Amino acid sequence: MAVPKILLFYVFTPLADPEALRLWQRDLCRSLDLTGRIVLSPHGINATVGGELRDVKRYLKTTREYAPFAGLDAKWSEGTGHDFPRLSVKVRDEIVTFGAADELRVDADGMVGGGTRLSPDGLHELMAREQVTFFDGRNEFESRIGRFRDAIVPDVATTREFVAEIESGRYDHLKDEPVVTYCTGGVRCEVLSSLMTTRGFTRVYQLDGGVVRYGERFGDDGVWDGSLYVFDGRGSVDFSDHTAVLGRCVRCGDATKRMRNCSDVQCREQLVVCDACAEGGAVHCDPHRTSGVASPA
Repeated sequence: MAVPKILLFYVFTPLADPEALRLWQRDLCRSLDLTGRIVLSPHGINATVGGELRDVKRYLKTTREYAPFAGLDAKWSEGTGHDFPRLSVKVRDEIVTFGAADELRVDADGMVGGGTRLSPDGLHELMAREQVTFFDGRNEFESRIGRFRDAIVPDVATTREFVAEIESGRYDHLKDEPVVTYCTGGVRCEVLSSLMTTRGFTRVYQLDGGVVRYGERFGDDGVWDGSLYVFDGRGSVDFSDHTAVLGRCVRCGDATKRMRNCSDVQCREQLVVCDACAEGGAVHCDPHRTSGVASPA
């Protein structure tokens, strides 16, 4: 019986020849009939792949045989067997595009100058000692169906907007306060925490393993509320049988965790749309707003 699984991981490490590694990773995935997205850069690798469990395990074992990737932190989740439309393996300037490639420094131990790592338990220990501010390192639309309680959610549509956002002065009052950055699996907040540190934030932490690791440890019985948005065919992931539904349909206002693209094929906005409204026809963004409010089709 086929058991579909999804594997998520990243590694910050210097790579002298990302193109050669791209060809290796592409051919390895093809040989195992895996789909998903892999990005390589001089700074490392960021990958999400899916397929039958035995094949994903073979991929992971082989990838770990390459010395710089030997210690990668593998995060597993249930798949459906059709979570990715195809395989994409690319080389870019950054494994997550913040537009700050020249700023990032990595060595064999990972990102240089990032925030202090916190395990899920370490996060709770810190919160027991003092008040912390959660800082969402994802695109704003991801937070609409799930986020840490009382988190700051910057109004950004892409990671490229974060540099200008943290340089805007809006968060200067937090420069000497404990700030915990978080994202899906840890890669975006690792970069973000480094960028914040170099811009004068003195007490920056990063949630090691991201929301995925936190959800594995505490489910919905901690300080995470709602569903976790994921960039594949599943749409979102829940951590228990009592996950809160935070999203509200942009058309009717009903509670839902479902998200879909704006019906305008030229628009890349993601909207929270319930099943009934999704089946009822096109749902478009209001082009005069940035909040994802829908207008009649």
